[in-house]
Amino acid sequence: MRIVEMHIYGYGQLEDVKITTLANFQVFFGENEAGKSTIMAFIHGILFGFPTRLQSELRYEPKHSTKYGGKIRIYHEEYGFAVIERVKGKAAGDVKVFMDNGNIGDEELLKELVANFDKNLFQAIFSFNIHGLQNIHQMKGEDIGKFLFSAGTLGTERLSKTESALQKELDSRFKPSGKKPILNEKLQALHEINSELKKAAAKNKEYENLVVKKEMIQQEMQETNSFLTEIQEKCEKLNEWKRIETVVKEEKWTRMELDELGEIEFPARGIERIEKFNQLIHPYNAEILSLTGRIETVKKELAAIQPEPNFLENEPAILALLDQLPLYEQLKLEKQQCEMKLAEDNEKLSVTSEKLHLSLKEEDIFSINTNIYMKNQVEIISRKRQKLAEAREELEDRYQEEKNLLEEIEKEVRLAERQVLPKQERERLEEQVGYGNDKKSLEWELKALQDKVSFIEEENERDKAEKASVKRQKKYQFFVFELIFAGLSLYGLLSQNWILFLLGVLGCIGMVIFMTKSTKHPNSKNMDQTLDSLREKERQLIQKLQTAEYEDFTKLENQLLLDNQRLEELQMLKFKLKQQQSQYEKITAKFAEWEMESAQNKEKLLSISSELQIPEYIATTFLLEAFELIEQYKSICREKKQLNTRLEQINQQQTKLEDGLKSYETRFLPEKSLDLHNTAYLLRNKLKEEHEKQIKTQERLEKLAGLEADRKQRSQELEHLKVENKKLLHAAKVETEQQFYELGAKAEKQGKLLERLETIQSQLQYSILSEQDRDGFLLIHNSDELVIECNQEAQHFQGKLKRLHEEQASINYEIQILEEGGIYSDILHHYKQKKFELDEAAREWSVYCLAQELLSSTIEKYKNVHLPRMLLKAEEYLSFLTNGNYQKIHLQHSGLGFLVEREDRTLFEANELSQATTEQLYVSIRLALATTLYENYRFPIIIDDSFVNFDAKRTQKVIELLKRLEHNQILFFTCHSHLLPLFPKENVLSLAKGAVQIIS
Repeated sequence: MRIVEMHIYGYGQLEDVKITTLANFQVFFGENEAGKSTIMAFIHGILFGFPTRLQSELRYEPKHSTKYGGKIRIYHEEYGFAVIERVKGKAAGDVKVFMDNGNIGDEELLKELVANFDKNLFQAIFSFNIHGLQNIHQMKGEDIGKFLFSAGTLGTERLSKTESALQKELDSRFKPSGKKPILNEKLQALHEINSELKKAAAKNKEYENLVVKKEMIQQEMQETNSFLTEIQEKCEKLNEWKRIETVVKEEKWTRMELDELGEIEFPARGIERIEKFNQLIHPYNAEILSLTGRIETVKKELAAIQPEPNFLENEPAILALLDQLPLYEQLKLEKQQCEMKLAEDNEKLSVTSEKLHLSLKEEDIFSINTNIYMKNQVEIISRKRQKLAEAREELEDRYQEEKNLLEEIEKEVRLAERQVLPKQERERLEEQVGYGNDKKSLEWELKALQDKVSFIEEENERDKAEKASVKRQKKYQFFVFELIFAGLSLYGLLSQNWILFLLGVLGCIGMVIFMTKSTKHPNSKNMDQTLDSLREKERQLIQKLQTAEYEDFTKLENQLLLDNQRLEELQMLKFKLKQQQSQYEKITAKFAEWEMESAQNKEKLLSISSELQIPEYIATTFLLEAFELIEQYKSICREKKQLNTRLEQINQQQTKLEDGLKSYETRFLPEKSLDLHNTAYLLRNKLKEEHEKQIKTQERLEKLAGLEADRKQRSQELEHLKVENKKLLHAAKVETEQQFYELGAKAEKQGKLLERLETIQSQLQYSILSEQDRDGFLLIHNSDELVIECNQEAQHFQGKLKRLHEEQASINYEIQILEEGGIYSDILHHYKQKKFELDEAAREWSVYCLAQELLSSTIEKYKNVHLPRMLLKAEEYLSFLTNGNYQKIHLQHSGLGFLVEREDRTLFEANELSQATTEQLYVSIRLALATTLYENYRFPIIIDDSFVNFDAKRTQKVIELLKRLEHNQILFFTCHSHLLPLFPKENVLSLAKGAVQIIS
């Protein structure tokens, strides 16, 4: 299985991330917290389900998105392409699988795709990280070998941990020379209690006698049970014999019949086979005679047809000439076209020469330089000259425009200066407007005060209306409650229930007091005082405004505002005047620049016209046109030269074709002096006739070979049938077919008897009686009497067993009375309790012993059956990683662990190796486990920075080893940039806070 694409909807910090076209060896590079672990967890989550909330693993639920999950596209060798999508839903998420063939499935289809692997097994085999190497660093020397063995069997250290845990449990329960383990302590305590029990039993001889008698009865009961079991078994066998007696006798008769027939050697299906051979022999004889006659006919036809070999030998050359015949017509046409083109070129040369009006010869024209650089210079100078002319016209227009604008702006400035008020008149207006603003502020203050007074008056009226409404409601409530309490007091008085009477009176008094207090309104003197002060202030403002002198302040303000606008317009006009003066100066400077550029361009133009041999008066105006005419003249002369060369080639080809056809006409055709087309037609017809003869000859030869092969095959098959017929007679050891048929009848009878014997044996195979028992019972003639005797003996022993049970119960009762009567019973009870505890602890200890034994036997089976193949691959990987220094890996003869053989045949235990070599051994074993024992499950191998402790050479070797794993996709996660040069750039994906990009 290979992962092709990934689309992460939301997983941890990654949101809406798409990763397409994953390579067979894909590298994910990113710094810490860039999302490498998130992508690894995402792959595990999509394939095997999200972690539940009860598990200790991170769920990677996104913080800023509601989408949780995503999809991956895989390619499976058996099922093809598929898309696995898992989103938020039930505990492990809702999953759907979309196959490219249109099938849609759920968790069951996904289990088929992942071969029923679970997450733990997948991570143990195909996913490993630096923690596996760190475990080696933290172990003691004697534990390293066990850890490596566990990694080679399960992919993790779980096996070594399980063995250590079992041994620890066993040691905590029992040690042969220990005192603290549980079983040792309980054995010591039981031994002490047993001593006390014996002392107490010595004082009670009667108890001992009863115990002895009890044991004797138990022994006698066991013997009686044994006899009873034997009698019952005998009765059961007799009953079984009565059931199968007739079948056993039939078996004996069948065996006797088979012994009389003896051993018969007869071929399987012999009668059927010999009859089939006889049916086939006669048709084969007739078919062979027919084939012989047809062969003679074909030989006669073949002698009448023979092609002309000399003519066919020249076929390639003749065909080559005939194929060139259409070319001959094309050459004639092309020759006419070349001649016409040559005349046109001469005409063009004369026209071009007239346009140039230069005395140029065809030989001299090629000496003029018309290369790309010269053409570029001509175009640059022509364009420059055109641009300079256009620039002059534009400059003149702009100069006149800027000059007119400058004069208009100067007029506007002078007009605006005349419209602005003088300085003294403006100061007088500002003083008068200032006084008008004070009057307006008084008017605004008066209006605000009047609004405030009206608001407070309205609020006061509204408050009074609300209080009146509340007062009416309270009066109604008071009246209702007074009636209730009055009724309560009246009822208490009439019924002489003084408590109710007292409650009613107190309720009436309380309601009167409450109503009196609630009807008192809060003092409203503050609001009245506020209104009076505001009205007084209003009268003062009105008097102040009435005493003020009236003037038309609005007109003054408008005058001042108009003058302000004129001043702003004047400033704007002055600014525009300054800008326009600057523009006018720029235009003047550009005129000077134009003059310099024009002089430089003219100098270059004269230089190029001299080189091109063009007069100055033409170059000044028509430099580019003259250059193009010179190029055209050159091109026509070159084309004219090519046409003359082509005419010579055409004449040569036509002559060669005509001579070739004439030579074959003289040799093979009866007609002579024909034109070219007739000669070609007759040669082509003759080729066709000879080919037809050749084809017919080949057909007859093939037909003849086929008929002869058929005759030979039929003869061989006829001979084979005769041989097989003789083999059947020989196999049956007879001389004639009549004897063969008689022997076949006996063999058929023997087969039926064997079938019957097999049926009888199938009936007897479930019987409890063995073959010896059945032979013995055949000698018995009174089986019914024996059954009756056995039943009587069984009844006798059952009665005896019943009496012994009654006697045992009586003795147990007497023992119980003795035990309840003294200290002995307490000690015995304590003894049995401790013995029970010891039995429970021993049973638990035996469970751990059995588990350890099962684990050991499983390990031994794995070491002998599966591990050798894995070790061969691990040796290959280790030799490659260590450059041949370590070549062999041997299993320890007992227990877990490995021995590693160096190049010089020296053996090392795992803890004797260097730290780096131990890590290389671990990597070799893990990769060998995935590529041998699980080679049929080609899942991606996921590696998370497992080689950071290696030096540069070891790292390069392990990367080369990974690249050799062709059957498994490699997903390599790293945060170390120095590893990136070891991989192709297109195989590296850069991770940066949720963004994914290819490193370039």
